[in-house]
Amino acid sequence: MPSAQVFNNKDGALYTTSTGAPVARPYAAERIGKIGPLLLQDFHHIDLLAHFDRERIPERVVHAKGAGAHGVFEVTHDITDLTSAALFSSVGKKAPLTIRFSTVGGESGSADTARDPRGFAIKIKTEEGNLDWVFNNTPVFFIRDPAKFPHFIHTQKRDPQTHLKDADMFWDYLSQNPESIHQVMILFSDRGTPVGYHNMHGYSGHTLKFVNAEGKFHYVQVHVRKDGGFKTFDNETAGKLAGENPDFGIQALFEDIEAGKFPTWTVYVQTMTPEQAEKFRYNILDLTKVWPHSEFPLRPIGKITLNKAPDNYFAEIEQAAFSPSHLVPGIEPSADPVLQSRLFSYPDTHRHRLGVNYSQLPVNAPVAPVANFQRDGFMAFNNQGPRPNYQSSIAPLNYKAKPYENVEHEVFLGTAQADLSEITELDFEQPRALWQKVFSDTDREHFVHNVAVHLVNAKSAEVKARQLSVFAAVDQEIADRIAKAIGVPTVKPLQVKTASEAVRFKFRAV
Repeated sequence: MPSAQVFNNKDGALYTTSTGAPVARPYAAERIGKIGPLLLQDFHHIDLLAHFDRERIPERVVHAKGAGAHGVFEVTHDITDLTSAALFSSVGKKAPLTIRFSTVGGESGSADTARDPRGFAIKIKTEEGNLDWVFNNTPVFFIRDPAKFPHFIHTQKRDPQTHLKDADMFWDYLSQNPESIHQVMILFSDRGTPVGYHNMHGYSGHTLKFVNAEGKFHYVQVHVRKDGGFKTFDNETAGKLAGENPDFGIQALFEDIEAGKFPTWTVYVQTMTPEQAEKFRYNILDLTKVWPHSEFPLRPIGKITLNKAPDNYFAEIEQAAFSPSHLVPGIEPSADPVLQSRLFSYPDTHRHRLGVNYSQLPVNAPVAPVANFQRDGFMAFNNQGPRPNYQSSIAPLNYKAKPYENVEHEVFLGTAQADLSEITELDFEQPRALWQKVFSDTDREHFVHNVAVHLVNAKSAEVKARQLSVFAAVDQEIADRIAKAIGVPTVKPLQVKTASEAVRFKFRAV
């Protein structure tokens, strides 16, 4: 039998079994004679088949299709007045990062150019642990009540009977939950079909809290703005590419980085004091609202550069596990109920997909040393040796005091109750401004067309009329133009409560 051979590859590695034993012929299987039965003793062959049967992990329920790369975050401006986070302790400080971009509703084989929001997840590895910014490419979302999320995602995926995408359930849900209209307006503009993954902005959407060393905090929204601007496809170009090259986004990102065309983003924050939050027209914990730049201008804080494509997509992108609960001292979550639900849901997903020790995988492992009382479980790569797994006086861990005292602005008092937000005229003010003041004539034309070619596929006249009434509540012109495009009667605006009736939904500290 010939000696083990070296195959052509970049590192000149010798082909082996999973336990490191060299194998002469990878495609050969041990058997009795030339045509006899296979032998159970052939570990290489059995291991090959057994691993193949198990090499798929559960795909993400949302954000299944994505692309990613590695790079660096650099602090460009002093914000020590805002946060005590060590990352921002000095201008010029750098930290490695990984970004995973994604579509939301499609499966792992779906098209990169589908009309969909995009995930924009950033893992910054700081000296104080990982800071994950799990953002989207839109500054708002469809819902502000977290229990609505699983049902919403069901309607954007496949019908349980036909296993097909269904325009009726898509629009039925949105028309019954009119707070979604702000996101719908953005989604059905050309911003719903960006040119790949690395030509778009990212937004926290949620309100965060930055706390400085004195314990003073600001409410914050984070904006990650693509240098060179947000680039989009029109509906027909996006659809054409979905058929011709459904992996356009993955390919474009990889090829640009390999060619040295490193994409960059400038990172900004909007800040609001607790006093400003109480006087703000909208609830700062409402994920369907934005903060006007005229009132809360963008303040630059840093720069992101992606300069390295993954060497192995599965290990470095598919196994990357992001969570808004991965925070560092000086940056805290707000009481936004959707954010609070995500703080639980994301790590829960990772434990299901990757195992309880998902944070020990190389792409997720922090650069900061880890020392705690967690041990064992599947794939425990770093089990911390002989260190006690409890708060020991014999071999104690060291403990670092928090750099600031707890802030007491968000103090809540009340009975336990099941609460659901209500729709008011406040929900239509920002979408109306988007239509009337932000969109150009071309934007408005494209928006009407993009909605019409989708909504026309709904079979239910009731669903069409209800969704048109939501558009009419934004601006009657929108509803009338879409109704004409799909050949249905015009409708009157949805009737909702006035702003004065919605006072209790404004942000108040107790």
